Parts: sequence; structure tokens; C-alpha cells
Amino acid sequence: MTDIERPGLEGTVAVRGRRRLSFAEYGAPRGPAIIWMHGTPGGRRQIPLEARAFADARGVRIIGIDRPGIGTSTPYLYPDVADWTRDLAILLDTLAVDTLRLVGLSGGAPYALAAAAAMPDRVHGVGVLGGVAPTVGPDAAPGGPIQLAVRLAPLVAATRLPLGFGLTQLIRVVRPIAGTFLDLYAAVQPEGDRRLLGRPEFKAMFVDDLLNGSRFQTSAPLADIVLFTRDWGFRLADVAVPVRWWHGDADHIVPFRHGKHVVDRLPDASITAIDGESHLGGLGIAEEVLGTVLGLGPRRPVAASGSS
Repeated sequence: MTDIERPGLEGTVAVRGRRRLSFAEYGAPRGPAIIWMHGTPGGRRQIPLEARAFADARGVRIIGIDRPGIGTSTPYLYPDVADWTRDLAILLDTLAVDTLRLVGLSGGAPYALAAAAAMPDRVHGVGVLGGVAPTVGPDAAPGGPIQLAVRLAPLVAATRLPLGFGLTQLIRVVRPIAGTFLDLYAAVQPEGDRRLLGRPEFKAMFVDDLLNGSRFQTSAPLADIVLFTRDWGFRLADVAVPVRWWHGDADHIVPFRHGKHVVDRLPDASITAIDGESHLGGLGIAEEVLGTVLGLGPRRPVAASGSS
């Protein structure tokens, strides 16, 4: 399996309520910042090697952030996705990040969009890879596999911490055969995801992220399930920042029509179909994604009236 270099910098930042968020940095410490929001499940190292190499070559600073309950981020269930941005603002200030762009993979998309809605004076643009859509409220997308999460959300909310403990113990059991376990998962996925997970560098990245993130806890994916089935705390119309969306046209987890549904409701957005790819397809075009996102902005500071 491909060797994975450790991030240039890893650590934790104190946020509200005596909690902490953990992060990992790649690329140039003083370059333009891109916050990379991992999928569900995932952690701060769920960043393709192609993206890391791009950051080194182009002088870009990529920062992956563990959501609460994975890695060394304190377990916590936000009242809604939007509330997360208050912790993000503290992390950005601590790491001396003035302006930024974001990339959100799958379950990371709501968090990236929330940041754009909350901080239009700091966020230049957002890239989304197969992002989930709202399930309630006026922006809700009907149908799709996520409706299973909607039905299970009350049970997950009530048992989130013990379920997270159980997941952590399970991962510890399979840790010695994590590569084989990922191969078994890949074998039952659609062709696009199976092909990507068969690439040594992607397999190594996923295994490294899984084992690193789950060393102490694994409740973050369960918190995501709960939050995605609540009102997100903002409307898609509030995201004035440019959004570029990539979505596999054969996505079996988040239907392509859900991506189109969200993009149609964003003020400044466009969607690119990734032909023949499934849910993880966006990870295979990291250079295109990062190059496009870096071309968004810069935005002028937002005046008190809300105009830009």
C-alpha cells in the first residue's frame, strides 16, 4: 500500500464551551487557505494525495477539520449546522486565516455552505463534491437514501454516544485488517467508487484517515445523521458566495437530482456532472476542483446593509 506522509501540522484549537476542534494542515503555511470538510464518515486526513501535491506545488494551504466526535475534537451535538460556524470562526482566527475557500465532500457540504452563509465577508467561494441536500424545510429535496436517516434520526440522537463507543470498538477489532476490510467494502460498491477505492493512493488515504480519526472516538458520523435531518439553521438563498458543485451522475448515495435541487436554489452556483462516477467521484478530480475554487473571488467586504 502507498506510504502516507503525516500532515505538516496537526493540533487542536480551543473553541466554545471548553471544547476543542482538531485540524491537519497540508501545503504552504502562509498560502491562500482552503478548508476541506470531510465526508460522513471521515476525519481531518480525508484529503486526496493529489490535493496535497497540488497544495505543495501551488503554494496553497489546505486545512482539514475534524468535526466533534472524531479524532481529538470534543464530542458535541450542535443545535444545527449553522451553529458550527461560530466554532469555525474561532479556529480561523487562531490559525490566522483571514479569508478562505471551502471544499465539502458529501456530508461536509452542509458545513461548507453554512460557513459561506455565515461569513460572506471572509469566504471567497465553495466547492462541493456529491453534497447532501436538506431534508426538512422549504429547501428540502424529496426522496433518496437519506430518508432512511430521517427515520432513524430520533433513535440515533438518543443513543449517539453508546453507538459511537461501539463503532470505535469495532474499528479497533478490524484495525489489523483495515485494508482488507476496505477491499470488501469496495467490492460491493458501484463501478465508479470501486475503481477509485482500488487505486493504491486512495486506499492508503482512506485507511490512514479511518485509523487516525477513530483512535479515541467515532460519534461524529452519528451527529451528522442527526443534524442533516434537522433544519440546517440557514436557507440556501442565504449563500451569496459562488458555489461550484461536482456530482457523479451514477451516485447511489446522494442522487444527482439532489445536487441539482440544491444548485437551483443557490444564488450563484453551477453543477458539473461527473460521467459514470458514483459518490466518491469528486475525489478523483481534486486538481480540477482546487483550481476552480481558487479562481473564485476575491470578494469585497460586505457592508453593514448586507450588500457586497
